[in-house]
Amino acid sequence: MPTACTPVDGTPEPVDTEDGTATVVTVAEDEKVFPGHYPGFPIYPGVCIVEYAHRSALATFPAEGRWDLAAVESTRFLSPVFPGDELRTELTWSQDGAQWRCKAKVASQRGNAAQIRFRFDAGRAG
Repeated sequence: MPTACTPVDGTPEPVDTEDGTATVVTVAEDEKVFPGHYPGFPIYPGVCIVEYAHRSALATFPAEGRWDLAAVESTRFLSPVFPGDELRTELTWSQDGAQWRCKAKVASQRGNAAQIRFRFDAGRAG
């Protein structure tokens, strides 16, 4: 089985919450993206925040079976993320027929960092 190509090194860990599902992950200071983004003033790239939110969604998926990411319906970046930040992702799930939608709110200790909406379709055997 091929190894997934990903811009991130960490793994979000699910956290139980009273009103939904959440994950946490710490952005390691030695993440492989920092040397080029930006030398002397590292900022965690938005694509990496989206990847952590996607991994968080997969870790907390509310249905059995195989589900494929069909779309990143929207993304809004609200504040920068820096090395050492702990990211907490709050996930809200809804089902729409044969699809699932996930709203992810990502925050660091400084406040909201991003809002992302995903859509998943049932996986195809193949």
